[in-house]
Amino acid sequence: MADVGLVLRSTRVITSSGVRAASVAVAGGRITAVLPHQAQPPGGARLVDLGDDALLPGLVDTHVHVNDPGRTAWEGFTSATRAAAAGGVTTLIDMPLNSIPPTTTVRALEAKRAVARPQAHVDVGFWGGAVPGNVPELKPLHQAGVFGFKCFLLPSGVDEFPQLSPAELDAALAEIADLGGLLVVHAEDPRLIAGAAAPSGPRYADFLASRPREAENRAIAGLIALARRHRARVHVLHLSSAEALPLIAAARREGVRITAETCPHFLTLTAEEVPDGATEFKCCPPIREAANRDALWAGLADTTLDCVVSDHSPCTADLKSADFGRAWGGIASLQLGLPAVWTEARRRGHTLEEVARWMSTAPAQLVGLRTKGAIEPGRDADFAVLAPEESFTVRPADLHHRNPVTAYAGKTLYGLVRSTWLRGTKIADHGTPTEPTGRLLERQPEA
Repeated sequence: MADVGLVLRSTRVITSSGVRAASVAVAGGRITAVLPHQAQPPGGARLVDLGDDALLPGLVDTHVHVNDPGRTAWEGFTSATRAAAAGGVTTLIDMPLNSIPPTTTVRALEAKRAVARPQAHVDVGFWGGAVPGNVPELKPLHQAGVFGFKCFLLPSGVDEFPQLSPAELDAALAEIADLGGLLVVHAEDPRLIAGAAAPSGPRYADFLASRPREAENRAIAGLIALARRHRARVHVLHLSSAEALPLIAAARREGVRITAETCPHFLTLTAEEVPDGATEFKCCPPIREAANRDALWAGLADTTLDCVVSDHSPCTADLKSADFGRAWGGIASLQLGLPAVWTEARRRGHTLEEVARWMSTAPAQLVGLRTKGAIEPGRDADFAVLAPEESFTVRPADLHHRNPVTAYAGKTLYGLVRSTWLRGTKIADHGTPTEPTGRLLERQPEA
């Protein structure tokens, strides 16, 4: 204990073994001990007494579109990681699109790393992309440290990241399985989407009808069959249709290696409340009805759903026109995920311990970050300090996202992020980030 330089004390520390009053000792950027609440700090250590504010492990958001380089008018590493830090997120994994070039080759990965390195306020890792014709690139990307590979089964929305055909998906998954890698999938069936009426105009009901639940259900069923055949590890991104949960649960019981995530907007917003023309609510797959939201919460409670991540997918304000057929589909929520989820979780009787598992521990496990995601000795000293009973009203001007367009504007949320800490250094204080001190992360070999 002689090298301890910092002790954080709280009556509500969310540890890997439960919530307790404790003092957390930090040395060299790592947690060295979780001590009794009133333990005397070692000589020379700085004591930060958080009172009754909750000390959570820093959030790990494995689904973020930073768009840098190439579409930095939409977002960038400075603005995205500042928003992450302000919202209690200490680690994010960047998606391979909508940057230009997309992260589908090692050369593109290195270009992205060069841009991110001097700007990162939080730790940043990268997904690779699986697109038509790049199977030979998958092994080099895996060896270069990407955390897995993302693919689409239908058009992605940007021309430089095409979807995989069934044959191409099969070939990519076979290669990824041989590598011991992870495929993460935007799972909607293209034929069912093509067969639905295309959305046009301001009515949200028309947009919702254009992305039926069955498109998700059928795509996930097909993905399960492929994962079973290749004995591959797959992950369903941004699950919206609760009807797919029994398929996932049954596959797991059978031994299929499948996991799934959902997002704050699917857990907190409902189709019934989306005003016509309000395309800040547009995302794909879409926000569905209140009954579907209830079933997603049940899927979290019974662990069919593993984690909650943002799918932060911002754009410039002009791309959010009032026409649901033309507007960009994506919700910007990186800074607001923790309070949004906590607001609904507390209303439903869930605990901060569960929220920490969904938004920190499970995402860290998904990508194999063994030093992230929990408050226990040996882990990185990454923390979010939360005032759970305090509320605030979302004002877009307070957000650090490059474009302050948000579906949460005007909403009252519970859970004020007082501060965020990365490896024992405070990186945001009452919503104001400090200088960038984040590091670039690579996939860690299996233990």
